[in-house]
Amino acid sequence: MVKLKRWGAVLIVAIWGWMVGGQPVMAQEPIDIAPSAQAAICVDTASGRVLFEKNADREMLIASLTKIMTAIVAIENGKLDELVTVGPRAVGVEGSSIYLKQGEKIPLRTLLYGLMLRSGNDAAVAIAEHVGGSIEGFVYMMNEKAEYLGLSHTHFVNPHGLDAEGHYSSARDLAVLTSYALQNPVFQEIVKTEVKTVPWPGEKWHRKFYNKNKMLRLYKWADGVKTGFTKKARRTLVSSATKDGHQLVTVTLNDGDDWRDSMSMLEYGFQHYDLVPILRKGQVISKEAHLTAEEKRFDIIAGASFSYPLTDQEKGQVVVEPVISFPLKMVKHNHQQVGSARIFLREEQIGAIPLVVKLRPEPSIFHEMKEWIGLMVWQGAER
Repeated sequence: MVKLKRWGAVLIVAIWGWMVGGQPVMAQEPIDIAPSAQAAICVDTASGRVLFEKNADREMLIASLTKIMTAIVAIENGKLDELVTVGPRAVGVEGSSIYLKQGEKIPLRTLLYGLMLRSGNDAAVAIAEHVGGSIEGFVYMMNEKAEYLGLSHTHFVNPHGLDAEGHYSSARDLAVLTSYALQNPVFQEIVKTEVKTVPWPGEKWHRKFYNKNKMLRLYKWADGVKTGFTKKARRTLVSSATKDGHQLVTVTLNDGDDWRDSMSMLEYGFQHYDLVPILRKGQVISKEAHLTAEEKRFDIIAGASFSYPLTDQEKGQVVVEPVISFPLKMVKHNHQQVGSARIFLREEQIGAIPLVVKLRPEPSIFHEMKEWIGLMVWQGAER
């Protein structure tokens, strides 16, 4: 491997989990900014950097926050405009409801709005039976997705979140799940919707779903995500907010003052951290370092963009270390990966992006003649 010159700079991974050989650097923990929560966390959605945490890995009841997983599994595996036939198990489910009737045929998209805005437990069952073939089949898909995302403190036994033995998650796992789900434009659009008007089969008037998530009205930059409550889980909340392109997610579990605690964490994150672009896709990393004359036919460039949330004190502490791991003389085509740029904050790796080659245009015949004529003139002058 060839290590190019270390660069002082600053940056972030574009998608949660793209860290190579390292974990997100944990910020210096402030005083408890979510005092009413039994467990809480605030994370940057793009990089996964934890800005605040409190009992973040404690396995707890999560109530309707379960529906975040229900929604993303249904979106990824179902057809949004397909009609869902409401079965008997979806009728009269305990708790929040959108009052489905057996035999109704409702578009999956409409049920997803009923699931996330009104927290319909009946919608959760109808969705599960349609997408998974049965409630049990869908729950298997939920747990399979949890394993794929590395949610080591999570297990589901139902699609709605009613209290049940063996049904739990943690603040950290919910933050990972939500950050992943928010990458999906359909999910993102649903959870930020305050009011959704939908036609209903067999009725003359449309129905309106009003979002139970008061954060959308209480906090200026809020754009999701989900509320929850059961007698055992108490109040649970996942919030997201985006300010100047910087999106944060907060989770509070068993929190009697969840609106305030969520806003407190969001304000802390936005006030103390700036999302700093470290590298941009296409940025030239090295032009001719360690290259032979033959190898000077290309530049080495960043294959992806990278940004990272940093405090003012940290902005001068980021280092980019390009590492070439592929023989440059064997490069065959444009955009071929030849290594990686590793990013460090205070000597701890926070991410990495691929380095690729960008072939330089072949000189034109006119350009070659111009260079030849210039050389002849210079040689004549020397004589």
